[in-house]
Amino acid sequence: MVVSKTSKLDYKMGYLCIRSNDEMKRIYISEIAVLLIESTAVSLTAYLLVELANQGVNVIFCDSRMCPHGIYVSLYGSHDTSDKIRKQIRWTEDAKKTIWKYVVMHKIEGQMSVLELFSHQEEKNKLNSYIPEIELGDSTNREGHAAKVYFNALFGKDYTRTNKDEIVNAALNYGYSILLSSVAREIVCNGYITQIGIFHDNMFNGYNLACDLMEPYRPFIDIKVLQMKIEKLEHEEKIELTNVLNSRVVIDGREQFLSNALCVYVKSILDAIDKNEPELIKFPEYDIEIYANNSIL
Repeated sequence: MVVSKTSKLDYKMGYLCIRSNDEMKRIYISEIAVLLIESTAVSLTAYLLVELANQGVNVIFCDSRMCPHGIYVSLYGSHDTSDKIRKQIRWTEDAKKTIWKYVVMHKIEGQMSVLELFSHQEEKNKLNSYIPEIELGDSTNREGHAAKVYFNALFGKDYTRTNKDEIVNAALNYGYSILLSSVAREIVCNGYITQIGIFHDNMFNGYNLACDLMEPYRPFIDIKVLQMKIEKLEHEEKIELTNVLNSRVVIDGREQFLSNALCVYVKSILDAIDKNEPELIKFPEYDIEIYANNSIL
C-alpha cells in the first residue's frame, strides 16, 4: 500500500485510517504487507505504529525526493528472539562462508536466466563459467565479475551502478529498497536481528543480514525494470515496482507470490546458517516461462 499525498494516518478498531481533504479511507491492517509512506507531509500516530509492528507490517518512509530512506520494523518478531540472537552471535565463520557461497551461486543463476530471456547467450555462458569457480565466502569475487558482465550486457558498456543520476539506477535502487525492507521484515519475524550479517559487515549498516539474504531476489527487480523500459521514475512507476512483491515465483516446488516466497526462503536460510547445512535452503527457481508470462512482471 502506498500513501503519496498529505494525510494523517491513525488506528481504529483494526483499521488503518487515512484522513485527507475531509475524506477518510479505512483499510484492515491484516490486509497490508508493506506500507510505503511516499510523502514527507504524512503524519502518523504512535498508536498506529505500535499496531503495525504488532501485526508485522513493514513500513517504508521516503525522503523529500520520494525515494525510500528508512524502514520501520518490530524489535521483537518472535517469542524466542533472545535465543535466536544468541545463536546468530555464535554463527561460525565456516557456516557464514559456506552459506554465502550458495547465495552468490544462486544469484548468478538468476542473472543467467535474465540474460537468456533477453537473448544475451554469450554473456550467460560467461556467467555459467563462473559458478564452478565460486569458493567459500566467494573469496575470488565471482559475484563482482558476474555483475560487471551482467549489467553491461543489459544496459550497455558505458553503464555503471555508481551513477546515481542514471534513471535505470534510480529505478533499480527503488526496487532493491522495497526488496530489502521485505527481507528485513522476515528476518525480524523469525526472531533474528538485521545488523549481524554473513558477508556484509558495515558498522554503519543496520541491515547487513538483509543485504546478504536479498541477493538471489535482485534479478526479479532487474527484469521488472527491463520490462518497464523505464524513462522516468514517478508515482505510477514506483507503484509498479512495489507490485513486484505480488509477482509469481516458484519455490519449494510451488508457485507463490514473491512476498510469500520470501517468507519460505528467509526461514530456510536462517535454519541453514544455524546448522551449517546449505541443503536446507529453499531458493527461488528462475523459470524463464514465468518470467515472460507473469501478469505482474
